[in-house]
Amino acid sequence: MKLDAMLEDLEELVVCESFSADHPAVARSAAVVAGQGARRLGAVPETIVIDGVTHLRWSFGTPRVLLLGHHDTVWPTGTLRARPWSLDGGVARGPGVFDMKAGLVQMFHALAALPSLDGVCVLVTGDEELGSRTSRALVETTARDLAATFVLEASADGGALKTARKGISSYELVVHGRAAHAGLDPAKGVNAGVELAHQVLAVTAIAAQVETERPDTGQAPPTTSPSGLGPTTVTPTVLSAGTTVNTVPALARLAVDVRVPTLTAQRRVDELIRALSPRLAGARLEVLGGPNRPPMEHASSVALFALAQRVAAGLGLAPLSEAAVGGASDGNFTAGAGCPTLDGLGAVGGGAHADGEHVVVAEMPARAALLAALVQAVRE
Repeated sequence: MKLDAMLEDLEELVVCESFSADHPAVARSAAVVAGQGARRLGAVPETIVIDGVTHLRWSFGTPRVLLLGHHDTVWPTGTLRARPWSLDGGVARGPGVFDMKAGLVQMFHALAALPSLDGVCVLVTGDEELGSRTSRALVETTARDLAATFVLEASADGGALKTARKGISSYELVVHGRAAHAGLDPAKGVNAGVELAHQVLAVTAIAAQVETERPDTGQAPPTTSPSGLGPTTVTPTVLSAGTTVNTVPALARLAVDVRVPTLTAQRRVDELIRALSPRLAGARLEVLGGPNRPPMEHASSVALFALAQRVAAGLGLAPLSEAAVGGASDGNFTAGAGCPTLDGLGAVGGGAHADGEHVVVAEMPARAALLAALVQAVRE
């Protein structure tokens, strides 16, 4: 793998901004990614636009292995002026360089090094950072019944591959009360803000309840994961209530972020949130949202990580390490669809979603070589 060529390609992707919420920018980025892929793979991708979001897919023969990534970033259009592309001291910087444009470059160069692309499918989505709202079904359908999915998301600390990810659920709890004058007739109202306070405490207690339930009760098992993901978390985040200082609030809202290590825990949390009941007479609760991404459980990656260890040893690379992480990716969807999945095969560096985002460029050729050998091993 030629590092100079990889860096030229990386700069090309980074200087084309692709903020997820800016659909025209994502479309421009998709055109650049498609052109780079066409040069390296010798084939033009299928361009798939869903609700204004542009995704790309290459398929060669009858697919057996999926290489999965995204080209959108969290950085608003215009960030490049304040944080331009740079390469200094072996470190590349710029919006999206680590999450995950370097992974796309490594992927294209890895595939270009193979004698044949038969059996390979490549999917690059355009809305992963927004929760894959338009691409989830595309990801799941593409991965179903394949032998493996390799996700080109950035590595964990020290280049570790990601072998487990928590699942995510997102809820909004809407409290309906009744307005009244706060000075003249407060007793005639039903205070949605007070009801919301009760619900914040009830929501906060859910994680502990799930954690203490045991299999012998016929309910959910403990949520502590043997892969190191830790327990289920249920976190109230954004709260709002009321309209004016002298009016009993008639409406209140609560956003809730849920992270789970197992599908069983995700289902149990959903049951408990939907079973919440109002404490104040006359108040009514409405639950919106639900599970967004299933967990990528450790079992989905065990065999592929073992294969990666053997492949790395055969290439003379340093021993691989693995990590379980709380953040989710599209790998959650492929694992949930029943496809063995190994994540974190992208860049080595750090600072995802932060000003310190960077890539250690010397690692790029070795990571590409590892990916190429993994694809070849799965197809054999």
